[in-house]
Amino acid sequence: GAMSVDSITDLSDNASELLEALQLSHPHELDPRRSRDKKKQLSLNPITWQVPRIVDRCCTHLETHGLQTVGIFRVGSSKKRVQQLREEFDQGLDVFLDEHQSVHDVAALLKEFLRDMPDSLIPRELYGAFLSTASLEGQAQLDTLQLLLFLLPPCHSDTLLRLLRFLAQVARHAESSWDPEGRQIPGNKMTVSNLATVFGPNILQKEKPGEKDAGALNFEDSAAIILVLQRLIEHHHSLFMVSPEMQCDVLRRLFQTDPDVIEYLLRRK
Repeated sequence: GAMSVDSITDLSDNASELLEALQLSHPHELDPRRSRDKKKQLSLNPITWQVPRIVDRCCTHLETHGLQTVGIFRVGSSKKRVQQLREEFDQGLDVFLDEHQSVHDVAALLKEFLRDMPDSLIPRELYGAFLSTASLEGQAQLDTLQLLLFLLPPCHSDTLLRLLRFLAQVARHAESSWDPEGRQIPGNKMTVSNLATVFGPNILQKEKPGEKDAGALNFEDSAAIILVLQRLIEHHHSLFMVSPEMQCDVLRRLFQTDPDVIEYLLRRK
């Protein structure tokens, strides 16, 4: 992840924990199709977009070259080539992924990175809380998931949103389609359920990789992980959106407790 110098915590030692808990980037700010001429809606995140370069570049490569690849994330890759790419990223090199890289190698690299993070993308102290949402239904489940997402550190939150947006795009290409000239475009066969099965254990981890019993999940936990990730993929846009009402509540509270923060946000706007 990136170390941000443009951080609210630079203001004082008593930075608002309430603002910290709501540091979620506004989806409008992340849409590459947005108009530069239009005024952007102010979000509650004063920290820049924090996504590890390896995640962003892998997702971008796969969005460009892999959406029609049948069995993406399930077909084997070259361990040697994946290891070489991994070492180049580890060395801080400016790795350029283009059409010459195998889609399956890049897909394997993305999975490996998420699996081997020192702390999983959804931090382990929230593992039980996220899994408990599998027993909820409807809006209650989504409301609880959203509150839990607000607790993620900014880098984890931004990275998870980037990944979920990508996975939702992969799922939209799961079924075969036809172009205007009647030619069939093959689907990749990776539905939301299939993607949740592949990525769930890499994102929601109870133990660190290599620790005793790591990867040994019971059936109930495995099913819950898949269901939770399915909901995150299906509803990522609304789950990461801070409502205007909540923004107003937070800003009113900050006006009383941390007026410097309000001043900072207005300056940025």
